[in-house]
Amino acid sequence: MTVKKWTLTDVATGLQVDKLTISSQDLGGRLPGLEIRKTTLQGGLRDGVDVVRVDNGRMAFAVLPTRGMGLWKAWLDGQEIGWQSPVRGPVHPQFVPWMEPSGLGWLEGFDELLVRCGLESNGAPEFDPQGRLRYPLHGRIANRPAQRVEVEVDDESGELAVTGVVEESRFLFRSLRMTSRISTRLGEHHLRIRDEVENLSGSPTEVQLLYHINFGLPLLDAGSRFLAPLKKMMPRDARAAEGVATWDVYAAEEAGFAEQVYFLELVADAQGWSPALLRNAAGTRGVTVHANTNQLPCFTLWKNTAAAADGYVTGLEPGTNFPNPRTYEGRQGRVVQLAPGGAAVFQLGLEFHPSADQVQKAEQAIAALQAGVTPDVCPQPLAPWCVA
Repeated sequence: MTVKKWTLTDVATGLQVDKLTISSQDLGGRLPGLEIRKTTLQGGLRDGVDVVRVDNGRMAFAVLPTRGMGLWKAWLDGQEIGWQSPVRGPVHPQFVPWMEPSGLGWLEGFDELLVRCGLESNGAPEFDPQGRLRYPLHGRIANRPAQRVEVEVDDESGELAVTGVVEESRFLFRSLRMTSRISTRLGEHHLRIRDEVENLSGSPTEVQLLYHINFGLPLLDAGSRFLAPLKKMMPRDARAAEGVATWDVYAAEEAGFAEQVYFLELVADAQGWSPALLRNAAGTRGVTVHANTNQLPCFTLWKNTAAAADGYVTGLEPGTNFPNPRTYEGRQGRVVQLAPGGAAVFQLGLEFHPSADQVQKAEQAIAALQAGVTPDVCPQPLAPWCVA
């Protein structure tokens, strides 16, 4: 096995590579179709954002080290996968007022295919008794630039990977480090994510993490379906309860649509893995989110079928908890406890299905897990899952 590595950023040594291209020619002609390209964007709100684009010859994806190692977009057979946000990103964290008084400033940088929410908190904004913001929407990690970034190529297995180290620290409060590895293999339509979160502090701490994975047109369309092996589903609030009868089906664009959110517990295999599928109305294209429920036991489905100009999108969101206010989730025990020097690993995958046959196979895998399990579909929000 021959693994070659390139360091793109290393804050400790002052290294910053603004532009780099790695191709099959750099490996003596091995791994034809490979290209890894590092660029630094210029102009507007994206000025200074680093992008690492990995192309395995069939599928490509763009990693944003400047934005907490999020995934901006992916492409399969040349077709873009993601969503069209009214935010024209990627937005540099310096332009995202995530601590502004409403607690909603995070939304000014939101346009990725995959954005992490955490690490101290990952849910709705929360305020202290005096009305001051305590926890902002979805936390801080998405707006923390990586301290170190590497790319690597294994010319024997065909594995291509981007690794980044992101820290979320505050003196006297917490010291967390996330090491993220995003990988694929030559010719695959599947990518894997492995995040390790370490507690660098001498004191114990608590962590939350949620993967906000977002899809819009053309994959999401009127009549699209969400399918997963379901143990239990509950609407988050009264607005979501209005749509319980069609919670797993998507409508056409509707200007002014108010979001609907559903909390799920999924059936998993013997190793804890559970698939969640989004497919288009025709059943000809889809994507499966594979998450390990031993690490990410809670699943959130976000439906926002507003006008395309306002962001026609759905979120498939495995997490350590439900995205309720941080204090509420803490009282329910939906946090990860880390001892001093301790660490936790979180794993998931994205598998893109470019044909009806592959969509059908994904549906069959879900049906096999669902067999013998009758879902509990709750019509109304109830504690302790929801802030009732």
